[in-house]
Amino acid sequence: MKHIESRRLARMGSAIFSEMAGWKQEVVSRGVDVIDLGIGSPDRPPSPKVMAALEAAVKDPSMYGYPTSEGSLQFRQTVSRWYEHRFGVQLDPEEEIVSLMGSQDGLAHLALAVTDPGDVVLVPDPGYPIYSASLVLAGVEAHYVPLRAENDFLPRLEEIPESVARKAKFLLLNYPSNPLSAVATREFFEELVAYAKRYDLLIVHDLAYSEMAFDGFRPPSILEVEGAKDVAVEFHSLSKSFNMAGCRIAFMVGRKDVVRALRVLKSNIDYGIFRAVQHAGIAALEEDMEADAVSVASLYERRRDLVIEGLARAGWEIPKPKATMFIWAPIPKGWTSRQISREILFKAGVVVIPGDAFGQEGEGYVRIALVQEEERLMEAVRRIADFLRSS
Repeated sequence: MKHIESRRLARMGSAIFSEMAGWKQEVVSRGVDVIDLGIGSPDRPPSPKVMAALEAAVKDPSMYGYPTSEGSLQFRQTVSRWYEHRFGVQLDPEEEIVSLMGSQDGLAHLALAVTDPGDVVLVPDPGYPIYSASLVLAGVEAHYVPLRAENDFLPRLEEIPESVARKAKFLLLNYPSNPLSAVATREFFEELVAYAKRYDLLIVHDLAYSEMAFDGFRPPSILEVEGAKDVAVEFHSLSKSFNMAGCRIAFMVGRKDVVRALRVLKSNIDYGIFRAVQHAGIAALEEDMEADAVSVASLYERRRDLVIEGLARAGWEIPKPKATMFIWAPIPKGWTSRQISREILFKAGVVVIPGDAFGQEGEGYVRIALVQEEERLMEAVRRIADFLRSS
């Protein structure tokens, strides 16, 4: 029989994630109570208002026709109002917004819509795995831009070879960052927009974690910068900020021709988000614009402090992140990322993700997801502390 899997499939995804899943299954099969701090999936449900809106919409017979792939006008209008409320950015619902079945949907397909095989795209290292996988699908060459602690995990734009910058179709970045938990300021985005204009480069910014920031920090949108809509698009998701991960609802906003290109591609792939889910998304955004809105940020800030401070008492010093549901932890000396992740799982029964799952620059780190209740996080910290003391 002919080999059925394509060569591109072999180049997609991280073997480390599959390996971790195998390790976890082995440990679970031994009867161990495993605490999974691996996948960044929120452990809380949406608000009662959002669930009520979804319930009512599901019972409405008119919801069950094919939706449009660009999203209902009502949903896009609500996104427009929310962006102005949150960032002071005005968006045209007709031309500058497209709905997505989760931001991964858009991130996976964007390169297919705006590049051709052989083009070059600038990708962060470390970075969320779909960034690189999407380029494999599109037949596009990735040029990796290292993100390192000494530069606060921001790219050194001046170190990108000029020949590469002129050839590249777009630069993909993510602040607040998964997996790095790094943040960027408006001043950085101003530099980025100027850089994009200098090299005729599209900026693709993944802003999925904008509402999960701590210590009074409010992550900006790149679109706040004057002229940014000429060179940038931005992805946003309701999965993390509004605990709607399973609903699969997100959007991309910004530069009109890029929004149009993704709309055209998606019109050939899918029929859009179930209308009932769009109604729930509208409810989430409208609730967030109320005067007494409660953010998920305080929950994750408490969890961050509990884990960071608990591990510090065990001798593992980790910088406190300003945002996201993750801790990007530099590992103790003498270990590789893969080794310590395996040992923490097999000896402590806690899943963390080795940093090299996100690129070669991730070696020397592990990612810890704050996706368990405080009691379970305290137990995870206790187990890791015992492991560190016995190692």
